[in-house]
Amino acid sequence: MSLRARILRAILRRTVRPVLARASDPARERARFDRWAARLFPPPGDVRATETALGCPALRLDPPGAGDGMLLYFHGGAYLTGSPRSHAGLAGALARRAGVPAVLPRYRLAPEHPAPAAFDDALAAWQALRRQGRAAGRIVLGGDSAGGGLALALLAHLCAAGEPPAGAFAFAPWTDLTLSGASLRENAARDHYLPAGRLAEVCDMVLQGLDPADPRVSPLFARFLDPPPVLIHVAGTEILRDDALRLTGPLPRAEIRRAADLPHVWPFFHALLPEARATLDETAAFVRACLAPPAA
Repeated sequence: MSLRARILRAILRRTVRPVLARASDPARERARFDRWAARLFPPPGDVRATETALGCPALRLDPPGAGDGMLLYFHGGAYLTGSPRSHAGLAGALARRAGVPAVLPRYRLAPEHPAPAAFDDALAAWQALRRQGRAAGRIVLGGDSAGGGLALALLAHLCAAGEPPAGAFAFAPWTDLTLSGASLRENAARDHYLPAGRLAEVCDMVLQGLDPADPRVSPLFARFLDPPPVLIHVAGTEILRDDALRLTGPLPRAEIRRAADLPHVWPFFHALLPEARATLDETAAFVRACLAPPAA
């Protein structure tokens, strides 16, 4: 564990976690998140960012010399906050390492737009890429936290529809809105970022009557028919640890890499943490392998 990781854990525990524990206005938190994330973690300077549309507004990130594959990346934020702007730094750093463009949909957020609005927008973004002529086998899905769960929910739908992507990855995905994972209790005092006591309230704002086991919001309960390669990263001290580890049930061939005592979605802090940069390097190698032409 690097010294920077230990310092960041302490900072998050004393600053961000208390803010999240008492937050009451999703709109205000969205603005706050966008401001500090865009200021502290911008995309690499040589990555071009352009506004586009994929059934909903989206941000496209083009690294220099990018190949013809594509990352379809869904930002985190508990379905209440986050945006392409807040996650452009993370997605841009990953796209640059992988050598492919990334596109981040601005999917609709709760409570104004309860589930399954986010899933509907994710599916619309996929369909827009396909209408543009992008082959399913040239797209890799990805996301973090709620966005990771969204990527996996979309993956299950696409596998059932017979047009799976090239692969999918997720950083600490939120996959179970029934809140049945033991880590929600076991890691409640250990998670440096997320306050476990707020999740039931968040679910109420997101679901607004939808079954929490609906696979569009809880892909832990989805069926994945002949899925492509899947890579999951999660830290052992996160409250969402078991949302990732239990994916060995519906996704028995998924590769789940469990880190030690790192903050939730630590790759977000790639500008600070060597562990984050190493995880992005591993994920970029996974993306390249998914998009590589089949061996002769």
